[in-house]
Amino acid sequence: MLTDSTRHYIERVHRQEYGQLLATLIGWLGDLELAEEALQDAFLAAVEHWEREGVPHKPGAWLTTTARRKAIDRLRRSRAEAVDPQELETLPPAQLAVTENFDDAGEIPDERLKLIFTCCHPALPLEQQVALTLHTLGGLTTAEVAAAFLIPAPTMAQRLVRAKRKIKDAGIPYYVPPAHLLAERLDSVLTVLYLIFTEGYAATAGEALIRHELCDDAIRLCRVLELLIRRSQTQTDVPTAQYAEVLGLLGLMLLHHSRRIARVGTRGELILLSDQDRSVWDKRDVQEGLALVEKAFNIRHVGPYQVQAAISALHARAPTAEATDWSQIAALYGELRRFTDTAIIRLNQAVAVSMAAGPATGLRLLQPLADELSAYAPFHLARADMFRRTGQREQAREAYRVALDLTQNKVERDFILGRITALGEPP
Repeated sequence: MLTDSTRHYIERVHRQEYGQLLATLIGWLGDLELAEEALQDAFLAAVEHWEREGVPHKPGAWLTTTARRKAIDRLRRSRAEAVDPQELETLPPAQLAVTENFDDAGEIPDERLKLIFTCCHPALPLEQQVALTLHTLGGLTTAEVAAAFLIPAPTMAQRLVRAKRKIKDAGIPYYVPPAHLLAERLDSVLTVLYLIFTEGYAATAGEALIRHELCDDAIRLCRVLELLIRRSQTQTDVPTAQYAEVLGLLGLMLLHHSRRIARVGTRGELILLSDQDRSVWDKRDVQEGLALVEKAFNIRHVGPYQVQAAISALHARAPTAEATDWSQIAALYGELRRFTDTAIIRLNQAVAVSMAAGPATGLRLLQPLADELSAYAPFHLARADMFRRTGQREQAREAYRVALDLTQNKVERDFILGRITALGEPP
């Protein structure tokens, strides 16, 4: 029987290393589905071996070696012609470390960036591109990816199957495209990096509020992407406006990530932005993020990531929560709606308006969104907070209950239960 300690360790390795392991295997095998199956086999083997023999010193290398053996076994059984099993046996040992000195590298060294560009091939619909990358690179379960898209898990499972089949049938290559082809995939890649960071910043499920490995991956890959464009600017067709958006996204992620320590208390509890100790925000991340936002705006091709980064910059510049310029933030959300007028952006604008003009005004703005966001927990949390601030305790309790039913993350559930208790009703 698997002990809790071994199970938790395997789950942690899966969260932290799945994307890199899968990208490495795809680079060897040239087959996404085979790489996924072999890596799944390796994790199943780890359940048995690590419990009996102990966790290896380098679990990532152990899993890579085991997955390679499993792939060889699968190829031999199927007698596949795409990859020669004898060639796999002569491959060098797994090299999971990624060089940090990009300027000295002959090519972009990160296998994960190749995986993103494969998943973001223009032959795939955008929703399949994003879903597949979150599933493969981020290691998110089908249910977690479905939650990010606000659709049922079976629908997402079908979408992932279709995307993998398209990659295989169309022979989509596994590589970072040449400079002259970057522009056609860049928007999708930025969307993917943004959603990977978002899932890391506020995990949809599990016992931790923040999945640091996903945030770090998204920031690192955005840095690599920015360097790739900047280093090849004389050869690339990437428009200046797209490059400004790369800078904006990187600045946005750094400004959000600067708050990571302050967002969680000593007992792992959620701390709202208004209650955070701003002195522990990462000053280097804040300074770099602000500098990137300024650099992006100086290009004078404003896009949605830059506007979101400007909103985060207003929070970063406010010395206290009370000093936050909520009127300007609400206006920026109005500007953001010019680029992409989604229900979630209107929700965020309503929250900002409620802080600037009062919760009653915010509630009026939320009312038209009720049907579209009925299955979205943050919508009900926003309503609950506004009801609480207007003294409507029963309405607040009911909205918190709905949000609780829609929330899978343990830290967020504990926070909601605490709010219900504070309103005078036990959880």
